[in-house]
Amino acid sequence: MVVVQTVVLKVAMTCGGCVGAVKRAIGKLDGVNSYDIDLQEQKVTITGNVKPDEVLDRISRTGKATSFWAKDDKSEVAAA
Repeated sequence: MVVVQTVVLKVAMTCGGCVGAVKRAIGKLDGVNSYDIDLQEQKVTITGNVKPDEVLDRISRTGKATSFWAKDDKSEVAAA
């Protein structure tokens, strides 16, 4: 049975080289249907027949600080 999931991660990326490393790591994952990398928000979204813990482990191997995206995490802070 194929279970399609969406995994959203916060990944510490500072440049195009970081994005390339994350893309290569995603390329080594089986079952990925699509992905989106947002350098500005440091957000990586992966959709497919994947296991969240395996995705986190694979991306973490790039050496970038990686964690699951908190549902209430705000990338922009409102000005006071």
